[in-house]
Amino acid sequence: MGTFVYSSSCLSWKNNLSRQVNPSHHVVTRGVPEKGCSRIKAAACSKEDVTVNRDCEKSAGSLNRRSAIVSGASLISSVLLGFPGEGSAVVKQGLLAGRVPGLSEPDEEGWRTYRRPDEKSGGHGVGWSPMIPYTFSVPDNWEEVPVSIADLGGTEIDLRFANPKEGRIFVIVAPVKRFSDDIGEEATIEQIGPPDKVISAFGPEVIGENVEGKVLRSEVAKHLGRTYYQFELEPPHVMITATAAGNRLYLFNVTGNGLQWKRYYKDLRKIAESFRVV
Repeated sequence: MGTFVYSSSCLSWKNNLSRQVNPSHHVVTRGVPEKGCSRIKAAACSKEDVTVNRDCEKSAGSLNRRSAIVSGASLISSVLLGFPGEGSAVVKQGLLAGRVPGLSEPDEEGWRTYRRPDEKSGGHGVGWSPMIPYTFSVPDNWEEVPVSIADLGGTEIDLRFANPKEGRIFVIVAPVKRFSDDIGEEATIEQIGPPDKVISAFGPEVIGENVEGKVLRSEVAKHLGRTYYQFELEPPHVMITATAAGNRLYLFNVTGNGLQWKRYYKDLRKIAESFRVV
């Protein structure tokens, strides 16, 4: 029932996709972000450069995501981490096929809990077993953003949430067999690897580039017997919570632009740390 956090130093980033697990290296590093320079690939797909935007979309559409995690990450990062403009509206969930509302009523603090509905379908391919649901909390003014089957982030994007003024959430759910044939149907995040291996392997899939020198915070927490790895990266601004359950790896990602990060950091961190697989 308790929660604990531990950390150490000396994070190695050399072997992104190594399957060797060294249980003793549960580590934390603190990278120093490059001031004034955000190298996120999403910048290449800005509103000011329509041509580059089209090129990014064409490249991402033709990518075989199964070929390599790191090589494909830079092409899909603009889709995962793109920020809505101040004037853009969040697309509220409608009566779309396979989509079921999962938000609770606001609590006393105005926060709502999302639980992935058991009835919700997902584009995770033939042969997938039923997904173990997950939950997280958001302020009352956040809404689900429908995920299209043509989403350039791929079929492993299970959910998107956003508030145009505060930030964005996206949830990646991937089969553990993609990473190792030795992991069974009751996977744990420890079986996939220690924190340094997980963030160096999957961080590039989220931000589109190597994470070396970008990890500001890395923690390990336990809730009801399940282990969660929690990371904060900069640049770009993103918090990643990783865990495993059943035969899937879950990556819960909270991101925002510089202004959103400054104004709503406390709420964004609360959202990131609220993620649970139930």
